Amino acid sequence: MAFPARRTTGLPKQGDEVLLYTTRGCYRNPARDRGRIMGLATVTSKVSPLQEPISFGGRHFTSGCTLRVHGLSPRHEGVVLADLVPQLQVFPEPGSWSARMRRASLELPKPDADLLRRELQPMLRPRGPLLGQYAR
Repeated sequence: MAFPARRTTGLPKQGDEVLLYTTRGCYRNPARDRGRIMGLATVTSKVSPLQEPISFGGRHFTSGCTLRVHGLSPRHEGVVLADLVPQLQVFPEPGSWSARMRRASLELPKPDADLLRRELQPMLRPRGPLLGQYAR
């Protein structure tokens, strides 16, 4: 998991659980695709500077941490986040929720994390067979 240089607060800590999210534009068809929670992982290292910064999507990332991915949903599946926005405390103004998602990580209140995990759990599969779907 990687973070931009300007990001110094709100970073995950070793041992934190992480819900993985793909944006509408992740597969280059935002008219068709939806933003989805599609995986569950645990942070397995401290956030530290990367030896070589990485760039993608016009953004530059200079620090990162490792994850242990517990499960993934198949590509183009997962929990459609927009459908649950009205129920999530992290988005007090549902009309502008997508602006809060324009960051590398977003800390969730426990009730929100519990709801999303509950919705995601039945969709999760072992990561091994699915990793190739996400690497395309």
